[in-house]
Amino acid sequence: METESEPYVRLATLRQLHRVMADMNTARSLADTLQTVADGVVNGLGYELAAVNLVRPDGDLVVAAFAGNAAADALMTGRVGSRTSWERRLSMGEAWGDLRFIPYTEGWVLDEDDVPQWLTDGPEPRFDDEWHPRDRLLAPMYATGGAGGELLGVLSVDRPRNGRRPGAWGREALQMYAFHAAIAISNARLRANMQRALVRLEREQQALRASEESFRQAFEYAPSGMAIAEMGGDQHGRILRTNDALCRLLGRPASALRRYSFSDLVHPEDVGTLLRTSAEGGRAELRFVRRDGTYVWVSLRNSVVADAADGPRFLLTHVEDIEERKRRELQLAHRASHDSLTGLPNSAELRTRLSARLCSRPQHVAPSPVAALDAAYGGPAPRVGDGAYETGYDTAYDTDGHGFDFGQALDPAGGAFDAYDHHVHAVAPGDVDDGTKGLAVLFCDLDGFKSINDRFGHHTGDAVLIEVARRLTSGVRDGDTVARLGGDEFVVLAAGLGLADAQDLAVRLRNAIIPPIRVDGRAVRVGASFGIGWAQCGMSTDEVLRSADERMYDEKRSRPKQHRRAG
Repeated sequence: METESEPYVRLATLRQLHRVMADMNTARSLADTLQTVADGVVNGLGYELAAVNLVRPDGDLVVAAFAGNAAADALMTGRVGSRTSWERRLSMGEAWGDLRFIPYTEGWVLDEDDVPQWLTDGPEPRFDDEWHPRDRLLAPMYATGGAGGELLGVLSVDRPRNGRRPGAWGREALQMYAFHAAIAISNARLRANMQRALVRLEREQQALRASEESFRQAFEYAPSGMAIAEMGGDQHGRILRTNDALCRLLGRPASALRRYSFSDLVHPEDVGTLLRTSAEGGRAELRFVRRDGTYVWVSLRNSVVADAADGPRFLLTHVEDIEERKRRELQLAHRASHDSLTGLPNSAELRTRLSARLCSRPQHVAPSPVAALDAAYGGPAPRVGDGAYETGYDTAYDTDGHGFDFGQALDPAGGAFDAYDHHVHAVAPGDVDDGTKGLAVLFCDLDGFKSINDRFGHHTGDAVLIEVARRLTSGVRDGDTVARLGGDEFVVLAAGLGLADAQDLAVRLRNAIIPPIRVDGRAVRVGASFGIGWAQCGMSTDEVLRSADERMYDEKRSRPKQHRRAG
């Protein structure tokens, strides 16, 4: 019978239902969802006991979650009831909509079937709607929300807190709750499908550990890092297992590493290398991040462990620390390309950098506009001497002085014209500063250095060279190159300079070198002679350096000998 307070009870129940339904839909796993469903019956619908019986793949129902009584939970959770017994129950008693109520007067015949149940004795009811301990109330959960859909499970509820069988509102609330619980369980199962590969992999690992103890020991006690990772699917590369060596290498415990995939640990620049290695197997050298944020170079070798029936299963990864080897390689590479005394690029590195700015094709006179358009749009390529070129045009330059020589794209042998040549050709300014910018090559030779070596020894001479290298480096821009050719000869590469710019730079560098250099309490001085050459496409590096060297000697001879040291 409804009372005046029942509307308020309904509102409170709706609020409770809203909270527990929200909890169901935010559970992180299928197990959490099932337990939340059981807890929601107890916390939101006013029953003391609730069990979630879930349909298994074989059709039987297992008690997957229980709420309300710890002893009953320990006794019933995990136990299975046959589908036949459950269908018998769902066809007995009274149908309350989709609910099924089996009163104690009929349910005694079910006491000995194989469905897990928690029963207690009690006195006879004192009034018609009083709840008896052996009454049973079942709420089927269907995949489509109605009795015509696939059965997902059954909610078993017991002991209403008010001691009475639920009225119309209580039945409707339980039926609505079962409907939403079915949706939450279906969604959780969809999420659980993403973990099936992990479950299969764990079973494979258990079988592997049981049958191949030698593999387990080789994995666990290997002196270098070892890991097992998932292969394929959304979890590709996720770490499943690691050995102690890998944990020590990365400074992370095994439990923490299992939360990562290899792509989470690799240097951003090495992700592509990692993905190619994971997909194809094989080996790669890349960087992994340690717990302290530093990176360590490792050699990573992947072996794809495959099954003849199911295809690739997981990756067995061997991780070897190669940090020391990489450090030595970098040191050797630096030594090969840099002067050991001053730390400047050496002659070989200078030639490499200079060569990168030059191409082997010399400058040509520019084609006429008609010939250039014909060549750009697939017309016949004009050749030198066929009248297509107008000899009165100069090479064009952009605002930075980079040359755009239309004729440069014409192969000297008569190849097709490329109107969109991406190489920025190096050009040389003329004898008069007309605003043309080019790649200046300043050849520097120290004046008076030999006498310092002879008088004070090589120790003092080395100190002078080191200081001169520092002063030269401080006097140029970022991006310019200061190199030591050997002995007391240095070369400066400076791009984007005009004739006056290069002359000003030579004066500044000479003035930077002139001040006394103190070595072991003694002040010594050297001068410097500079020759300015220009790198130009069509020239070789030797020709460029020889040109600058010759101009340096011209400049040196033009100055009185007694003034050379003073610059």
